[in-house]
Amino acid sequence: MRRTLWTACLGGLLAIVSGCATGPLLENPPPPSAAGAEVEPNPVFVPHGQSYRNIYEHALSVVADFGFEILEANAFEGKIETLPRIAPGLLQFFKPGNPDAYERLLATFQTYRHRAVVMIQPAQLGGFFIQVTVYKELEDLPRPVRATQGAAIFRADNNVERQYTVIDPTLFEANWIPRGRDLEVEQVLLRKLKCGF
Repeated sequence: MRRTLWTACLGGLLAIVSGCATGPLLENPPPPSAAGAEVEPNPVFVPHGQSYRNIYEHALSVVADFGFEILEANAFEGKIETLPRIAPGLLQFFKPGNPDAYERLLATFQTYRHRAVVMIQPAQLGGFFIQVTVYKELEDLPRPVRATQGAAIFRADNNVERQYTVIDPTLFEANWIPRGRDLEVEQVLLRKLKCGF
């Protein structure tokens, strides 16, 4: 009797721990607040009293200080777009990037990149809203880049590599897999944007 009770309790504990009692998954869960840091709303509100030019230049400097190169900066539209930037791994701790150690570990063994879009819009009652969106993408390669074993025996690539340049604004890079938004990097950028005002 005692052994049956013990087995039933252990089975129930394993069922709870294994995830039978979890709720529905969220599509875009809010980022966990690290060490009690509060989560900034996105878009963040900058109160009235700052000129649009100062806000725009501060947003440009925050994005550039984080390591992004500017692709397009349009002050009239209030939009800043960046070029994709390779995410730093654990060995590049001095480079700004994702504050989460797990994401840094992933970026050490896989190639991730980030693109950022910053939108500055005026609020109806004065002030401005700054919205930051950071997209994360994973590189998809048919084989490892530095795979040298078996290269002399089995050649999978062609002898002649031709690269054609197609000028098209809607060109999709097929070797990058979209992984959604990176909410932790967005929070870091929002905190830096907010602390300047």
